[in-house]
Amino acid sequence: MKKKIDEVNIYEKHYQQIYKHVKNDPYAQSLGIQLTTFEAGFAEAMLEVRSHMVNAYGTVHGAVLYALADHAFSAACNAYGKTSLGLSTTIQFIESAKPGDKIVARATEVKRNFRTGFYRIDILHGENLIATMEAVSYRKNHYFIEHDEND
Repeated sequence: MKKKIDEVNIYEKHYQQIYKHVKNDPYAQSLGIQLTTFEAGFAEAMLEVRSHMVNAYGTVHGAVLYALADHAFSAACNAYGKTSLGLSTTIQFIESAKPGDKIVARATEVKRNFRTGFYRIDILHGENLIATMEAVSYRKNHYFIEHDEND
């Protein structure tokens, strides 16, 4: 019988390598998104809304909120070094943000098994919830880091 892989141990043992991988997202970097917290099954990302990120009404574009939430989701679901891809997302926009606002996305793992992961991502301006996203990841049978059977 094959030994069950301890993914929390992989996260702890290979933290720097995994962190470097998930942080190095060219699209998120192009928007100025910063990964501020990275833990097993949890990630937080921050963005300062700039004037070119707004819609015709002067509020942050929904695509910017989505990109921030998606980056936090990606970091959280890939924290174990196993290649994980977004399978589906549903986002609800609750309030708006404006240029100069610092907004934060917090992705929390709700449940994870061998093939799927379920996440809730809250997007906040201060303590105000401005959007929320539910997301499901597909976990491939591939690790993007080198690890041995003792992990």
